[in-house]
Amino acid sequence: MVANRVSFLNPSPEDLLRFGADNAGTVLLGGDWWRIVSAMFVHVGIIHLATNMWCLWNLGLLAEPLMGSAGVLAVYILTGAAGNLLSTLYNWLKYHDLGAFSVGAGASGAVFGIAGALIVLLKSERLPVPPRELYKLRRSVIYFAAINLMIGFATMIPGSIVRIDNMAHLGGFSCGLLFAAPMVPRLGSPRPLFLRRLRITVVMVVALLVLFGFYLAQLPG
Repeated sequence: MVANRVSFLNPSPEDLLRFGADNAGTVLLGGDWWRIVSAMFVHVGIIHLATNMWCLWNLGLLAEPLMGSAGVLAVYILTGAAGNLLSTLYNWLKYHDLGAFSVGAGASGAVFGIAGALIVLLKSERLPVPPRELYKLRRSVIYFAAINLMIGFATMIPGSIVRIDNMAHLGGFSCGLLFAAPMVPRLGSPRPLFLRRLRITVVMVVALLVLFGFYLAQLPG
């Protein structure tokens, strides 16, 4: 984006849309469904990018031993998409009479998805980790999710000067909880069992997201 003369610190909404940000109008009226995925790789300047990557790094250090590299990639893509779908629905219902939709971008929905999955997986008794250490890790992830969701809801109060797409956070987090529910952690589980549960989970979540997408596609009519 910077190579194409987009602002390093404060890209315009038009620039964000040009590079794949989410927007309820362009998705539901223009048919740009690919934005549901691309938006999680677009950020509103270097500070936004650095903050999300710092969170992703820290949560990823916990997530990869529990879900494997393929599992982390799957939960990132699917929960990020779930967050953007919920954000699209919220913005359509809130702004479609005005015809002016906000632009959404960033990895935070996927980051919250990983947090949701960790909260479930760190509860597993299969993990070869002392229960007290698991409790501390799980509590820190819960605090991270709770505090940031509360901050997000606070920015939704009329008159707030900060704009956070909390619906993307909530959608990603909820999908992360759902994603992890049928799974077993890779650590402490037989590999065939882990892989089977991972495949079942991916198929189940993809099916639910496709159904949600079909529902959204009917809204403009």
